[in-house]
Amino acid sequence: MSAIFPTHRLFNKNVLITGASGGIGAATAILFAKAGANIIISARRPEKLSEVRQAAQQAHKEGGTGQGGKVFEWVQDVQDRRGVDKLFDLLPQDFKKIDVLVNNAGLVYGRDQVGEVNEQEMDIMFQTNVLGMIHLTQMLVKHFKQNNAGHIIQLGSIAGREGYSGGSIYCATKHALRGFTVAMMKELYDTPIRVTEIQPGMVETSFSITRFRGDEQAAKKVYEGFQPLTAEDVAEDIVWAASRKDHINVAETFVLPVNQASPTIVHKA
Repeated sequence: MSAIFPTHRLFNKNVLITGASGGIGAATAILFAKAGANIIISARRPEKLSEVRQAAQQAHKEGGTGQGGKVFEWVQDVQDRRGVDKLFDLLPQDFKKIDVLVNNAGLVYGRDQVGEVNEQEMDIMFQTNVLGMIHLTQMLVKHFKQNNAGHIIQLGSIAGREGYSGGSIYCATKHALRGFTVAMMKELYDTPIRVTEIQPGMVETSFSITRFRGDEQAAKKVYEGFQPLTAEDVAEDIVWAASRKDHINVAETFVLPVNQASPTIVHKA
């Protein structure tokens, strides 16, 4: 790997990544493994996690660090708080000290406007994007304080900076994540625990298919005539932030495709 990722700083670090069955989460797991970290990959779909595990193990071989590369699959829905509470009981001994938490699990449904929002979908978005994230983070903050070290990396969004029509609920969840993250960083300023928020603009992954409730053609149409970010682009930002020296905290990274200036200002050829 290039000097941008000083891999020795990630050797044998244990990294927990939620929402790791695809998209940004999977790309992040693979890149951490390539850099010599051990990864705990978590998601609801066991078959997808197995695919990510195999890809991460192959990437680790290609990375040639000779360090890390261990993978533990944690099949878990972050909405299930009692299930999340069992994490440390399930982890093998080699994984019981976690060094980095990547809160990537999240989803969005629809482009419905206020007054027409499906309340069941609204509940799922808040339970996953906000409440599940907060519950797991509280567990890991306690863990990091006990170890006097740790790094929390939050997957925010441009939607957490600016609301847009048809995104009221998703924007509300990402504004909540942003407020929680900023407050948490201020609470932890007198500890060695680092807090980072990565805020991507338009990224083309299966996330968009979920937004359009499985309509792949509608999801693809959003990106026609335009080069969005990829999952790998965002993964590079996450691993870069994690690979800084211990006394450096990348508090916030706001990354856009070159032809995007806001949620709705996008140039298409």
